[in-house]
Amino acid sequence: MDETQFGTRDKRGYWTPNKRPRRAPVFIWPVQPRTFLRWLLGYPGYLWPWSALFFATSLVAWIYLTPSLETMREFSPGWISLILLRNAALALLFYGSFHTVLYIQRRQQTKFKYNAKWPDTQNSTFLFGCQNAENVFYTMCSGVPIWTTYEVFALWMFANGYIPTIEFQQHPAYFIALVLLWPLWSSTHFYAIHRLIHMGPLYHIIHKVHHNNVNPGPWSGLSMHPFEHILFFSAVLIFFLIPSNPLHVIYGLMGLALGPAYGHLGFDRILKDDGKYMSTENYFHYLHHRFFEVNYGTGDRLVPLDEWFGTVHDGSPEADEAMYKRMKAKKYARG
Repeated sequence: MDETQFGTRDKRGYWTPNKRPRRAPVFIWPVQPRTFLRWLLGYPGYLWPWSALFFATSLVAWIYLTPSLETMREFSPGWISLILLRNAALALLFYGSFHTVLYIQRRQQTKFKYNAKWPDTQNSTFLFGCQNAENVFYTMCSGVPIWTTYEVFALWMFANGYIPTIEFQQHPAYFIALVLLWPLWSSTHFYAIHRLIHMGPLYHIIHKVHHNNVNPGPWSGLSMHPFEHILFFSAVLIFFLIPSNPLHVIYGLMGLALGPAYGHLGFDRILKDDGKYMSTENYFHYLHHRFFEVNYGTGDRLVPLDEWFGTVHDGSPEADEAMYKRMKAKKYARG
């Protein structure tokens, strides 16, 4: 498959897809029932493959790799270590798989890669002078422990009855509704905290660690300052405030922890085993890494907050012009 059929690459090596990012058909009016159902139930779509995969993984983790609530009534190194090791193994498997195929084996070389360059290996900007090494360090030594801390604390609270617990058998509709609505909430939460840490000194103190990755790869997804990890995973605190189930917390954290790998691949399409290419729809968030002050929301654009607040960029020359006008006006307002 020739990449020129789907986009163009400029002289600096940046590849731009012909297809512009589109918002999810949730807040489109008038309602388009067929489009909505195709997006909700189709592949790829709202449920398939990632939401379904994260929920299935969470269910297996809850049933087979999580101690009983009775055990978790008291903090102890044994069960906490089990959850930490389980989460670390999942991160290594998920992030490592994408990285191995795309960046170690380089199975498709730079075909459909937004930036034709590979991650830096001799750059003092990064810890150890290596982008991938820094990314792995922050993911495994900060991201996974903070993910685990939220999960351990939540499970302890459920075990002691500090969070009202609901069971699927008693409230199936409510249980399913929380699962289905979670991505909408996490998308809104992400936009809010993302805009916050782009402000003034917070950017330089906290968020700059993540934005060192102007040429992101899978491990860039969860490469953040520890304080950003705390804010990022705090979306799950919604389940501390409403009746829910431990599975909801595990599912929410699983998506937050593993989803960024897919959202930072750096490729617009990835080669499948059958020789065909699958669209990743990563371009929306890639533009944020490239231009910094656009596309603060999630790449799936479930809640079109960037459009509502005037920070959207679809990769077109018109969007470039609008962005530069905003930046000029912002600079002028500061004096």
